[in-house]
Amino acid sequence: MSTRLLHLEDRLTRLSVAPEQGGSLVNWTVKGSDQALLRHSDQAALEAGTARRLGCYPLAPWSNRIAKGGVERPDGWLELPPNTSHDPYPIHGSAWQQAWQVGEHSESSLALHLESTLPFAYRAEQRISLEDGRLNLELRVTHTDTRAAWHGLGFHPYLPRTAHTRLHARAARIWLGDGSGLPTHEADIPAHWNFQAQSPLPHDLLDHAFSGWDGHCQIIQEDAGYRLDCQASGAGYYLVFCPVDQGFFCFEPVSHPINAHHLPGRPGLQLLHQGESTQLSFSLHYRPLA
Repeated sequence: MSTRLLHLEDRLTRLSVAPEQGGSLVNWTVKGSDQALLRHSDQAALEAGTARRLGCYPLAPWSNRIAKGGVERPDGWLELPPNTSHDPYPIHGSAWQQAWQVGEHSESSLALHLESTLPFAYRAEQRISLEDGRLNLELRVTHTDTRAAWHGLGFHPYLPRTAHTRLHARAARIWLGDGSGLPTHEADIPAHWNFQAQSPLPHDLLDHAFSGWDGHCQIIQEDAGYRLDCQASGAGYYLVFCPVDQGFFCFEPVSHPINAHHLPGRPGLQLLHQGESTQLSFSLHYRPLA
């Protein structure tokens, strides 16, 4: 089964999007050189039928894992079974596993929308645009269910990784856990995971949320001759996923830490009633290195 792709371009870059695969970005490349700015998605990745094999997907109405089989809402318990075969917890919400509808589409911009009933009723809108090498992503969710629920948002980009990839993203603290993929407490950031200055990515597994983020980051790809200057709003946290011995890593701007529904005070989550909205934006600006 072929995957429908829509295409955008600006003066410097090209982008392909797969609306029916979770409203996902597929490939973002530099014109002329075909340099991949997101992890390259080949035909096998497209045919896999999952957003997890593509370049970037939206996270709604929550990011990452939720424990205990569900969440407490003001009117009672909402059961949330696992939504993948690889993780014992429900992960990354439901928007990435549904087909999005196409709205406005021009040479350099695209509007997508989703009317979801899972795990409750909400409407998601995603606007994607290119402008002089800058990829702009805007995600807005409106709660349409009659019963209030907690919401969180994010984006999940997969980025190329080499031995010389460096990351610069200031944060105050890190959420650490017990090895189950769930956090238990905030702590000072260990030196080998500290990106206050431009730093190489760690050799060990990193899969944690960082708090106190100022919304700015740089991803420096010296081998490939470029950097990405990134900026987010509506995201007080970022999550870094660095698997061992893989040619990619993930830098995820998110509104809340992992399992925030069960952390004291539900940090970063918003309780939305019918008709209320929340939003998050993220931009990645391609800059050739001198």
